[in-house]
Amino acid sequence: MSEQKQRVVQEYVPGKQVTLAHVIANPDPILYTKLGLQDAGAIGILTLTPTETSIIAADIATKAADVALGYLDRFTGSLVITGEVAAVEMAMEAINSFLSGKLLYTPALLTRS
Repeated sequence: MSEQKQRVVQEYVPGKQVTLAHVIANPDPILYTKLGLQDAGAIGILTLTPTETSIIAADIATKAADVALGYLDRFTGSLVITGEVAAVEMAMEAINSFLSGKLLYTPALLTRS
């Protein structure tokens, strides 16, 4: 008898939204090392749908504040930005504002730890 393999199907629900917007202020330095990022004061994490929105968000972030792109994945909608705490927060607010105001996305509550 042959062994049956399980299939996992990942499916995205259509919609335009920022699903996560979180700032880690002054993280432990080991976090930068584990993520392969330069120590910068703060890390901003976003997830967006549709996933290609991460490209737009990265452009908005770098134009809105003095932040660096730590990670960008247009296939998962993940974006990580780094910089000083105030700059990361400013960039995250600019992303939420532009996407909700101009592109009619549902914004995420900006959280911080």
